[in-house]
Amino acid sequence: MLCALLLCANTALAVENIQLQGMFSNKAVMNIDGTRRVLSIGETSPEGVTLVAMDDDHVSLKIDGVTHDYTMGGSIGLDYVKPGNYEEQFFAGEQGMFQAVGTINSQTVRFLIDTGATLVTMNRSQAKQLGIRYRLDGEPTSVSTASGFEKAYRIKLKSVTLGNIKQTHVDAMVIDGRHPGPILLGMSFLGKLKVEKAGNALVLKQRK
Repeated sequence: MLCALLLCANTALAVENIQLQGMFSNKAVMNIDGTRRVLSIGETSPEGVTLVAMDDDHVSLKIDGVTHDYTMGGSIGLDYVKPGNYEEQFFAGEQGMFQAVGTINSQTVRFLIDTGATLVTMNRSQAKQLGIRYRLDGEPTSVSTASGFEKAYRIKLKSVTLGNIKQTHVDAMVIDGRHPGPILLGMSFLGKLKVEKAGNALVLKQRK
C-alpha cells in the first residue's frame, strides 16, 4: 500500500522533512530530508528517525526521544515541537482551584487544571466551538456524570498548549452533554509533566 505522509518540523530539529512513501512486509519506505530510507520496525535511520510500530493505516515514529502515532495519508508535524525545559506557575483561586488560559488546536481556551481527570475533557458545546468533529472522528464510549451516564467520544487533539509548554496528539474526551463546565486539563497532558504544589501555587515543569 502506497501512501503519502509529510512531516515538517522547525529548524531546531535535526530532521526537517519526512515523507512516508510506502509500507510493505513490516517495512516503511521514507524520504528523509531528500534521502530515501527503508526502515524495519525498531530500526533507526542515520538521521535519528525510528520506526516504532505500524499497521494498515498508521505508523509510530520516534524523533528526539518522543513517539507519536500518525494516521496514513494526512499532513502532520506542523504542530510538532521539540520538548523544552519549560516551567509554568499558577495560583489557586478563591475556591482553591487552578485555572489557566491556554490553547487547543491553536484556539484560545480556559482550562481547569485537574489532576483527577484522566483525559483532557470538554462538553459538546466547547467541542463545536473549537470545530472538533467528535461524532465523525471520535471513538464512542460512555461516562458517568452527575446527571447519570452520558455518551462520550474519545478523540485526539492536534495540540494543547499551556504557556510555553506544548504537546501534540493529546488524548481527550468530548462528553455529548453539558458536563463538564470548564474544560478539564487532565492527566493525558499533565502526566507528561512534573507537577509540584506548594501552598496555593501549582508548578508545572516540562520533563527533560
